Amino acid sequence: MKTLYLIIPFAPLVGAIVAGLFGKAIGRAGAHWVTIVGVAVSLVCSVLVMQDVLAGNTFNGTLYTWMEAGGLKLEIGFLVDRLTAVMMIVVTFVSLMVHIYTIGYMAEDPGYQRFFSYISLFTFSMLMLVMANNFLQLFFGWEAVGLVSYLLIGFWYTRPTAIYANLKAFLVNRVGDFGFLMGIGLIAAYAGSLDYATVFAKGNDLAALTETVTGWPLITAVCIGLFIGAMGKSAQFPLHVWLPDSMEGPTPISALIHAATMVTAGIFMVSRMSPLFELSDTALSFVIVIGAITALFMALIAIVQTDIKRVVAYSTLSQLGYMTAALGASAYSAAIFHLMTHAFFKAVLFLGAGSVIIAMHHEQDMRRMGGLRKYMPITYLTVLIGAIANAGLPPFAGFFSKDSIIEAVQLANIPGATFAYFALLAGVFVGGFYSFRLVFFAFHGKERFRHAGGHHGDHGDHGHGHHAEPHESPKVVTIPLILLAIPAIAAGWVIGPMLFGGYFGEAIFIGGNHHAIAHMQEEFHGVIPMILHGLTALPFWLAVSGAGTAWFLYIKRPDLPAVIKKKFATVAMILEEKYGFDRFNDWFLAGGARMVGRGLWKAGDQGLIDGIAVNGSAKTIGRFAGAVRLLQSGHIYQYAFSMILGLFVLMTLWLGRS
Repeated sequence: MKTLYLIIPFAPLVGAIVAGLFGKAIGRAGAHWVTIVGVAVSLVCSVLVMQDVLAGNTFNGTLYTWMEAGGLKLEIGFLVDRLTAVMMIVVTFVSLMVHIYTIGYMAEDPGYQRFFSYISLFTFSMLMLVMANNFLQLFFGWEAVGLVSYLLIGFWYTRPTAIYANLKAFLVNRVGDFGFLMGIGLIAAYAGSLDYATVFAKGNDLAALTETVTGWPLITAVCIGLFIGAMGKSAQFPLHVWLPDSMEGPTPISALIHAATMVTAGIFMVSRMSPLFELSDTALSFVIVIGAITALFMALIAIVQTDIKRVVAYSTLSQLGYMTAALGASAYSAAIFHLMTHAFFKAVLFLGAGSVIIAMHHEQDMRRMGGLRKYMPITYLTVLIGAIANAGLPPFAGFFSKDSIIEAVQLANIPGATFAYFALLAGVFVGGFYSFRLVFFAFHGKERFRHAGGHHGDHGDHGHGHHAEPHESPKVVTIPLILLAIPAIAAGWVIGPMLFGGYFGEAIFIGGNHHAIAHMQEEFHGVIPMILHGLTALPFWLAVSGAGTAWFLYIKRPDLPAVIKKKFATVAMILEEKYGFDRFNDWFLAGGARMVGRGLWKAGDQGLIDGIAVNGSAKTIGRFAGAVRLLQSGHIYQYAFSMILGLFVLMTLWLGRS
């Protein structure tokens, strides 16, 4: 099986290398075939590994020892258990659908081969992260997905907005990675190992220690440091600001990065670190509060967005908040379950948005859409499925995972759980509203695209109105949508074995004083009873109320949104300004950086380097040369006078000594 484990991450890597280095030689078709085959091979092998894991076989071993330093081993190794198997299936399946979809979406792009190389390399990086059995390899995968995301977000590097977005993503993730690296450093310093199993075995010993600088309990410092890394990678408040701007990249990478891979890395990492987090209620409380804030307040921003991709982006932020709140409630299996269901229905929404953008000639503003349902029946149906799942309505996948999270948070005995519960409930109403607002705004109502005078689209086309009829996307786009819509409906039906059947086994650890999942298991009697109970529960009616409100405002009374916005202009402005985080960061962080840079330029570059080191030395030599030149005039009387003056000085010195 070790060979099979190696094939899973390295098959996409081979495809990325071939498409990247030999893209011109193999052509566009060669680039997409070699990468698609690589990811397909990885998916098939992941399925085989899943079957082997379900049969009770796991693997935890070192593949390569890089170096040893003072007894600390730096190794490359794999940990393949049920948690890993789920992540491998999700990553490779969604990645394969995105690869196929990209053939149609990027058909006319001059960077076609480069794009396929990047997304295949991204898949390799994510697989190395989820298969890691030690913190060194985890950090390698962590940084690799960040690096490739930088390349993907700024794929259209001639556009200033894309360059700004990828730089923003890179810098914000560095803030999170600083905390992540501090957490790993504390583990290396106090545990003397980077191997998961060794560190987890020393968990109780670490919990008895105190961090010397801050005076915090060591385990709390470690967990909060690790979670700060997750806040950056999984875009949690206040390190969420990079994700909406990353929509500047092509739509396929929006689905890949924001549905199944990069943003879920933090959720996976905290779940993997459950033996450590379970030792610190303080860290869990911090996690649950941050998750709840993100879930509600990012959902509120989605209701004022008019760019179809940004609506889905803020939806992703909100859903990641639900997963994070589940982690804080010690419901790790519920978080991973929502990660899985979310990967499918959010990929549907992103790729469906991309299909709309294609049909609308790269228009992204929903105010210039409307009435697309009859032109794009397949896209409409799949986006509707994604919206229903995203809103958490039964019997679609999102219902099972979202309801499980809300119930787990309600049952959690962690400080901050009460606040989190009410925030998540409020988020259900808002989620139902923005999900169906997208559907009604884009696909129903009046056909506003006939009067559109300009557009802002994925490919940076501006100011060119389009009057051609919208049309359904080609099969290379719609087939991945259909294939993703199927698990968006049915993936939640495996809730029984995944949440309550002990599916994750020893891969996830829950402390004895955290009983949320255990209490939920006592009340679970099957999928059908859960659906029937859900129809009478508060979250269902909140989601329905949100959807109904969206129908009333955008179908029944489309004149009202403008009136409401005018009446609540201050609230609308706050939401449109995204609570001012971008302005604050631009003023405080970027402004401070600009001031420091300007000061270094003035004092260092102009003053020290140019003024003293370069120009100063040149001026000094020039003055010296000018003085010497006066003595070399060519006049005999001047030389005679100099000789007499020199003789006078020598005689004076001689007489003075005698």
